[in-house]
Amino acid sequence: MARPSPRYACQSCGTAYPKWSGRCESCGSWNSLTEESDSAAIPGAKTSARGGRVIQLEPVKGTSAPPPRLLTGMAEFDRVCGGGLVPGSALLVGGDPGIGKSTLLLQALTALAKSGKVAVYISGEEGIDQTRLRAKRLGLEDSKVQLAAETSLRDILTTLDSESPPAVLVIDSIQTVWSDAIESAPGTVSQVRACAQELIRYAKRRGTALLLIGHVTKDGQIAGPRVVEHMVDAVLYFEGERGHQFRILRAVKNRFGPTDEIGVFEMLEQGLTEVANPSSLFLGPKESRASGAAVFAGVEGTRPLLVEIQALVAQASYGAPRRAVVGWDSARLAMVLAVLDARAGIGISAQDVYLNVAGGLRIGEPAADLAAAGALVSSHLGVVLPPDTVFFGEIGLSGTIRPVGQADARLKEAQKLGFRRAFVPPGISAPKGLELTQVPSVGALVALLKTIH
Repeated sequence: MARPSPRYACQSCGTAYPKWSGRCESCGSWNSLTEESDSAAIPGAKTSARGGRVIQLEPVKGTSAPPPRLLTGMAEFDRVCGGGLVPGSALLVGGDPGIGKSTLLLQALTALAKSGKVAVYISGEEGIDQTRLRAKRLGLEDSKVQLAAETSLRDILTTLDSESPPAVLVIDSIQTVWSDAIESAPGTVSQVRACAQELIRYAKRRGTALLLIGHVTKDGQIAGPRVVEHMVDAVLYFEGERGHQFRILRAVKNRFGPTDEIGVFEMLEQGLTEVANPSSLFLGPKESRASGAAVFAGVEGTRPLLVEIQALVAQASYGAPRRAVVGWDSARLAMVLAVLDARAGIGISAQDVYLNVAGGLRIGEPAADLAAAGALVSSHLGVVLPPDTVFFGEIGLSGTIRPVGQADARLKEAQKLGFRRAFVPPGISAPKGLELTQVPSVGALVALLKTIH
């Protein structure tokens, strides 16, 4: 029998090469290629597809009942999952070390166990005593969650098959689980892919909701092969700034609910608590408002969210002006600055610019362009914006303000929190009790802000 030829797989992206190289050509990572056997690529794979069973094909037209849901009782967690956990589904949860992934899932499992569901938490990174200490610190020492500390995939599946299937299973983390059918070391591409595949197969077969915790790289992406993200039904990121107590659970993929949905939590001594009205927390006090602060009426998933955007424009200390951005796209900031210079002629690009999204939230939608421009112009002119005003709108390269989606939801959220005025793109109707100022271009924005005293 011929010895299987070795291959080298990148531990960052999973790309395979016939020989070793110092740099992965696919993702650009250095020293990430490790040797793996070809037989480890797909364990138990057959070379022929003949002899299979005939599957039944069905038309698209038809009726299907919505999948049942397991409600954890944590409204923010259930919202991000699309209304609760679906039996037989697989979720991948990623986040920075120490951000609170294990705490979040332990609290969710405890809530499910209180309702009579069988919940199992298997840790490959901590012992049972360490998990118990965390539960005691969170006030969950009376939890009925079943604990185990194991990394062997064979032992985990044998234990689960010996008893009735649990309603929810947490694996913390998938990078620590290893299969003896794979020759590679734990945490390698082949091990992560094969172990995830076997655990997902068990979840589908037994109707268990599977939650996999995944490590992240320095770029914030879930470590290991990207194929794992395609295998699971939902990918959730738990993120937040270390200097802030707020944590954001964000869905970037969900086969059973909307994507880009977020849940907001606050990290306290007793653990993670839900934030039912995050808009009020991301806004600073209206009485102490200074120049360079604008309130953005945004939408995250299906939730309207108000957040304060802060800007500081200062005289450049060196030859090249400095740009510092926290919570927003730096390329988007450069575009807004260029448009303000070219279309409004305020000469802001030659100065140092600092922009920050308050509360540790990260904004990705282009509707924040108008709020960012308002904060920049406010700081540049030294004008304090009215504290009861919100902004939203997309800025085009021509300087025009383009309309954005879900304008009604944005305005209703602003009105609910006591805002009485909004700077919006043209063509938007105002709800009763809210004054709209339609801004057709960045030139008009600058002219309007100059009239504020």
